Amino acid sequence: MEGLPTTTKNERRWRSKNLQTSKPSLVLAFFSCVAWLYVAGRLWQDAENRTLLANLLKKNVEQRPQVLTVEDKLMVLGCKDLERRIVEVEMDLTLAKSQGYLKHQLQQSESSKQKLLAVIGVYTGFGSYLNRNKFRGSWMPKGDALKKLEERGVVIRFVIGRSANRGDSLDRHIDEENNKTKDFFILEGHEEAQEELPKKVKFFFSTAVQNWDAEFYIKVDDNIDIDLEGLIGLLERRRGQDSAYIGCMKSGDVVSEEGKLWYEPEWWKFGDEKSYFRHASGSLLILSKNLAQYININSASLKTYAHDDISVGSWMMGVQATYIDDNRLCCSSIRQDKVCSEA
Repeated sequence: MEGLPTTTKNERRWRSKNLQTSKPSLVLAFFSCVAWLYVAGRLWQDAENRTLLANLLKKNVEQRPQVLTVEDKLMVLGCKDLERRIVEVEMDLTLAKSQGYLKHQLQQSESSKQKLLAVIGVYTGFGSYLNRNKFRGSWMPKGDALKKLEERGVVIRFVIGRSANRGDSLDRHIDEENNKTKDFFILEGHEEAQEELPKKVKFFFSTAVQNWDAEFYIKVDDNIDIDLEGLIGLLERRRGQDSAYIGCMKSGDVVSEEGKLWYEPEWWKFGDEKSYFRHASGSLLILSKNLAQYININSASLKTYAHDDISVGSWMMGVQATYIDDNRLCCSSIRQDKVCSEA
């Protein structure tokens, strides 16, 4: 009878030793597998992140403008702060003007304590020499009489700009005439031209209020005659009246057909009916000091239209102006007591 297989003592010892040495190997193998999976996972995640970043970078590059804008250049040059400071200085200057801190006003206050009644600016041009002489011989004083009128508080000046060719014969003739008569108010920053008349009225009021401290500032065309004493009397009765916008008030249709008299290129801004708002006739219009100051302070942003009286009327719509319609200032009327008449 065959017996059961038997193991010797040595074989049992070898098997027991072999089992003892295989356990650490299994543990090491397990941790190696876990470590490999962790490293593989990190590598896969890094690869995915790199792909995402690459896509974002490509998208940003495609969206980036090829040409730098002005804003980009300002940021690059670090001018944003300078731009902000310039705006602040401009606001401070506007505030100073509104409070009366103007160089010309300060100079005048030192030289004269008298506040004028009115500054009258008579529009003129380079070719209007005969008209000027006509006025000097009629309603407008000249020489010593002009100085005596100023002692009464009324300043009268012919208002004119400069030639497009600065310093040419046109400018020289005006300078020579002014040296003799001393009755010009020359707008150095304004170019004298027919199409620039709306800007001229802005220059006149803005500059006049800086040069003279007066109750009223008056714009007069060079094609009308003035009853000077009647005008002075009218103004005397209005002394101390702020926000006064005085003149022969009118309205009327807007001319939208190019080539016609009084054509308005921006006619479409006046509504479907195309009617002008209420405004003083441009032949003679009067503003109180605070309204003239308003034009001076806001001159850079005030819109001008094709005609100077319309331009002034549009500016008055934006403030609390008191409209004073005085028929005596309607130069074409038949009233006996009118203060102006067509020349």
